[in-house]
This record gives sequence, structure tokens and C-alpha cells, in this order.
Amino acid sequence: MDQVTPRALSYDAVAVARHVAATAATRAEAQDRDDGFPTEDVADLARLGLLAAPVPSWAGGAGLGEELGARRLAAVLRLVGYGSLALGRLYEGHVNALQLVARYGTPEQRERLFADACNGHLFGVWNTEPLGSGLVLEDGADGMRLTGVKTFASGAGFVTRALVTSRGPGGSGTVMLVIPLTPGSRADLSAWQPHGMRASATGTLDFAGIAVAAEDILGDPDDYFRQPDFSSGAWRFAAVQLGGIESVFDAWREHLAATGRSGDPHQLARLGEGAIAVEGARLWVERAAETVSDGVLPPKRVVAFVNLARLAVERAGLDVLQLAQRSVGLQGFLRPHPLERLSRDLATYLRQPGPDRALTAAAEEILNARGMAGDLWEGAVP
Repeated sequence: MDQVTPRALSYDAVAVARHVAATAATRAEAQDRDDGFPTEDVADLARLGLLAAPVPSWAGGAGLGEELGARRLAAVLRLVGYGSLALGRLYEGHVNALQLVARYGTPEQRERLFADACNGHLFGVWNTEPLGSGLVLEDGADGMRLTGVKTFASGAGFVTRALVTSRGPGGSGTVMLVIPLTPGSRADLSAWQPHGMRASATGTLDFAGIAVAAEDILGDPDDYFRQPDFSSGAWRFAAVQLGGIESVFDAWREHLAATGRSGDPHQLARLGEGAIAVEGARLWVERAAETVSDGVLPPKRVVAFVNLARLAVERAGLDVLQLAQRSVGLQGFLRPHPLERLSRDLATYLRQPGPDRALTAAAEEILNARGMAGDLWEGAVP
């Protein structure tokens, strides 16, 4: 099948994501190794149009996530994460990069980079770096060049368009760059030997010596950290996590049915508690996506809500893991039981940065807010 170039009016991204999830789930076990990567699944994302879907419709995409389409994007991220959390992590980074291009790119940059996405390039956003060896953009006699590395870069060696943050020349602030990369180059995955998410190819990328042109610089200095966009985007990884929570829940549910334990009232009680957690997480994700996209609340209130949402999803994931492992017992810790890998991947992906800071920042905003509790997240406060 030829690669799909989606159009907003005819392309059903949710249906495509459901298909990708079903296929990815059948491959995930084989990819669960230290040198694993969902190569065929990423190819499916390109072939079936999901890499192009976040591109605006005027540029050949489906406008996934634009304006009132946040709930649709949440469903796509959830479904891809359901099939494979490693694949979901990669796809969320791709979406994030394209949204940053849409927000801060010049018309020429948008046209060029959106065309790259439509042509099957995988984008990623990498901002983590080791102390003292992070990316620096230096301006020399022969032009601008990069020094330094990025760490915890998911898709290292496979992402071909990397959106990275770097310190600008002469202390000019943090700049965003979109750097073309050759597959298999500059990546070191030797340290990536994790408990879960083994197939995400998360490693270190050495950018030393890469030449940078003015057209590679995206936006103005420190645009990357502009609020509420910087923090409110956390709802996207929460949507992927939700997919992983649902896959754990379904593996648990299928185990109870297959082993004839569905009549045990204790098992039913645990399953009911798990269902409450799953549905609560889904509602938080959907509301967070809508809160970000509708732009009604002031920026600090938007960030506070998304911070609460990401923590509510984390709590739901931990609760479902505990309940599922308690119900299934030792079998769920043994390969090849589906729960074994799904639990490792979810437990690893739930570990997102700064959870305590997210909670206290949200609480501070709530404490300083006026009005009734029921009005905190509404656009118009009496």
C-alpha cells in the first residue's frame, strides 16, 4: 500500500490509530529487548498517514490536534499507547515537534518541515542533557556549529528530524533547532538497559560539529519555555500513559476470564476498583486536552489543571498495576504472560520528571484562586 497523505475531511485518524494499535500489540513482545525498536510500526505510522496527520490540512495533513480537535488527538495517542507504549512515546514526541513548528516556525520552515513529515520523516523533541556537556550553538568564522550532547533521547538513531534545545551564541538564551539526522548516526544506546520501555531506543546523541544555518533555528530565544505551552503539553504523554493503563487492565481482565476466576467476589471487587481508576484517568485526559485547546482559562490555571491531570493519571496507573498484580499473582511476573511486559513498560513510562513540583505548583494556584471550588476550572467566574 502506498503512503497515505491524509486530508482533514476524509481521514479518520482514530480508526487508523486503532488499526496501528492492534498490529503493534502483536509485535511488542519481539521488540522487548535492549536493541529493540518498533521499526515496522513506525513504518505503519508513515504508510497509514499518522506521521502526517498532525500537519495542518493546508500542508497535506489532517490537522490532528488543531483548534477543537484535541479530543481526537487524545484518542489517537491513547490508542497508539495501548498497542505499544514505546511506539506511543515516539509518536507523542513527533506530535510535539510538529506542534512547535506550527507555533513558532516561519512560513518557509512550516512548509519545508511539514513536507518532511508528510514524506515519512520521524520527528522527536530532545531537551535533556548532562550537566556541563549540553548543547551549545557556537558562532565561528566558518558559521554556526553545535557542540555537546542530548541524553534520554527517545528514538536516538531513528529520528531523522530532531527538535532540540541549545544555548545560543554569546549567552543569547535557549534556542530551538530542527536538525536533520541520518538514521543510525551519532547515537549511543549502550546505557539504555531499562526495566521497561526497552524498545524506545532512548539514548545519547552527540551533535558535535553539526553545522547550523539560520533556517534551522525555530522561533526566538526562550520560546520553548513559554507558558502555558511548555507545561500544558504534559497532557499528551498522559494520554499515551492512559493507553498503557488500559492495556494492563485488559490483560488482567482476560486473565480472570481465562482462568475461571470471574465469579470470585474479591476479584470482582478489585476489577471494579480498577475500572474506576481507568475511567477517571480517561476523563482527566480528555478534560485536560480540551482545557488546553479551548484557551478559556488564564495560563497559570491551565498549567495547574494539566499538572493535576498528569498526576491523576499516574495515580490511576499505579493503582491499576497494584490491583492487577494482586489479582493475577505470580503468573503476572513471569514471561510470557502479557502482564509481565505491559507492567514493566507502564511502570517505567509513568516516571515523568518533576511530579512533586507539578503538585505543589498546582496547589499554590488553587490556594490563591478566588471563588468556589466548582468555579476553578470554568471560564467565567462569578
